[in-house]
Amino acid sequence: MQKSEVSTSATVVLRTNVANKPYDDKRVRNALQLAVDNATVLKLGYNDAGTVAENHHVCPIHPEYAELPKVARDIEKAKALMTEAGQMDTEFELISYDAEYVKNPGDVIAAQCREAGFKIKRTVIPGSSFWNDWTKYPWSTTEWNMRPLGVQVLALAYRTGEAWNESAFSNPDFDAKLAEALSIADADKRREVMKDVESILPGLRRDHPVVLALDLSPLAALCAWHVHAPDLRGSPRKRLAGQVISAKLRKGLWPFRHCLRRKQQ
Repeated sequence: MQKSEVSTSATVVLRTNVANKPYDDKRVRNALQLAVDNATVLKLGYNDAGTVAENHHVCPIHPEYAELPKVARDIEKAKALMTEAGQMDTEFELISYDAEYVKNPGDVIAAQCREAGFKIKRTVIPGSSFWNDWTKYPWSTTEWNMRPLGVQVLALAYRTGEAWNESAFSNPDFDAKLAEALSIADADKRREVMKDVESILPGLRRDHPVVLALDLSPLAALCAWHVHAPDLRGSPRKRLAGQVISAKLRKGLWPFRHCLRRKQQ
């Protein structure tokens, strides 16, 4: 049997919601981030069946992707930030639903945060109940499926007022840059526009454990990995839908077909 894999950009995100204290404090978000190593989360939480993600919601297969310097786990700095924020005695509740592919990485993240001296409470909710309030939890894991363009993901997840903005992130300058990028068909030109986001959100990084996409900005989450396809978790109906979408993109039935890039491994 021949085995074939492809990076899909589907990912698990561990995000904080900045409308809830103490996650409105950047030092707290960054402390949680620095306490976690994404490679370990991928290995122990998902049996290494993916590629290590970089704490932002744009995958290397997306045309808007731009590599940023790597940032390693730093427990001492994590402790220093949490101490400075006055939250070392706070108990942080990490919420997941009961599917193993989101629960297991959450367990790994909780263990690593405890190694850093943080008090972590794990709460696992049945999937039938979890999705009722998934955008409101202060700190939780979420699964995000593939979108062909990075700007599509950023618009769904981080634009002010979006229904799926689970981090409660809101920044007018970011919204303006994103709107500009969404109006450009050329991928290289979109990438240039999105590079300016780093100046809007100081300290923007990609490769860091617990704060997603725009991790050092007022939002936080964790991209633990980009899942490889075929996604054995998906139902046959979901897999068929993905094949249909890909086929339409390739045949030019949908716009931006040239932006669907797959990394064969």
